Amino acid sequence: MSEQLHISDVILDYISGDWGDDKPTEENTVKVACVRGADINDVNASKFNSIPTRYISEGTLQRKCLPVGSIIIEKSGGTNTQSTGRVAYISKECKEVNEKIICSNFCVAFTVKPEWDARYIYNYLQYIYTTGAFFNYEGKTSGIHNLQVEQAFAAIPIDYIPKEAQEKAANILATLDQKIALNRQINQNLEALAKQLYDYWFVQFDFPDENGKPYKSSGGAMVYNEQLKREIPKGWNICQLNEYILSDNTGDWGKDAISDGYFEVGCIRGADILSLIDLPKRYIKNKEKLLSEHDIVIEVSGGSPSQATGRCAYISKGVIERNGSRITCSNFCHAFTLKDYRKSTYFYYTWQLLYNSGNMFNYEGKTSGIKNFMTEMFLKNYWIDVPQKLANDFFEKVFVWYAMRDANITGNSSLIKQRNELLPLLMNGQVNFDLSAC
Repeated sequence: MSEQLHISDVILDYISGDWGDDKPTEENTVKVACVRGADINDVNASKFNSIPTRYISEGTLQRKCLPVGSIIIEKSGGTNTQSTGRVAYISKECKEVNEKIICSNFCVAFTVKPEWDARYIYNYLQYIYTTGAFFNYEGKTSGIHNLQVEQAFAAIPIDYIPKEAQEKAANILATLDQKIALNRQINQNLEALAKQLYDYWFVQFDFPDENGKPYKSSGGAMVYNEQLKREIPKGWNICQLNEYILSDNTGDWGKDAISDGYFEVGCIRGADILSLIDLPKRYIKNKEKLLSEHDIVIEVSGGSPSQATGRCAYISKGVIERNGSRITCSNFCHAFTLKDYRKSTYFYYTWQLLYNSGNMFNYEGKTSGIKNFMTEMFLKNYWIDVPQKLANDFFEKVFVWYAMRDANITGNSSLIKQRNELLPLLMNGQVNFDLSAC
């Protein structure tokens, strides 16, 4: 029988967090990356560049800089349905991007004893989190959920297995994690390619001319357009954004349970705009609310002082297929069907360009404190109406990249399912490693 310990027996040292300052001060001059609870998922998804930057003192850095192999656990936050206790592992790759990294004071980090593999403990804590065990060790301060970390670690058991077996289990999970991270990186690169091509063709106007050379750089004629207050290629036209749109489909949040005449859909909320994975299930009865391939979904209610409403999503074939073949958007969104689907990718990246410029802050109204995007007013703005052939060429290239992205997302869904099924088997001893056979 294996020796049963508790997680506290694994800990070598705790490293407290610090939020520092948002700008350098006389005392806090050292720039660091600071992991909050909100950044834990990004760290685990290898999105190391998204960690916020803060400033701390040299002394604080010496005490709180996280080494490779340290584990961060969220101790404040959570909700009634999502406990605190999410964990992140500080890998070699993370440290290569963020040499100086700490955790915020809503988290705490720790290192493990030499006889334990840190990746194994990280995965074990992920397993514990999925069981909901951390709910049992939460207190509340002014409504905030606080995890009593030391109490939880002193109570939660862990069986000792030889370090070689720990490493084997961690390596199996790491292989799946690496495949998932690689697919995500490929998708980020594909999205970057699409944005770069849009910028090259429709912002710099270096699309291929009739000789295959970059238009503007090769001396292509440009003319000044009074309405846009900028130069555009000679012979190009402009139009109002609403001239692209065939129909504007308002959303439907539907019901949370099935009833006569209703059918199940995946429903896009503003919170889902950036991922379009695992959409919440709802039930509606109006088939006219269903979205089609190449539709564009716009968030029309929400936002914050620093984030405008108006974020958009492109509905590819893969988005529909991975969410049960029927999707709609909530009544906090609108969906546009374009007159010509081959201009859908151009319209989508144009909308992103306008959103990222901050332009949409000027088209927000408020109702009972909620920011509402004045869609009809914004759609009256003029923009470049690119020639049909160029729009077709752009669509064909991006369409292929989106198919590749969708395939990677589907592949990751399968890999994540395998990981989630394998994790408890490895962590609770249902899979044993015969080290004598190694």
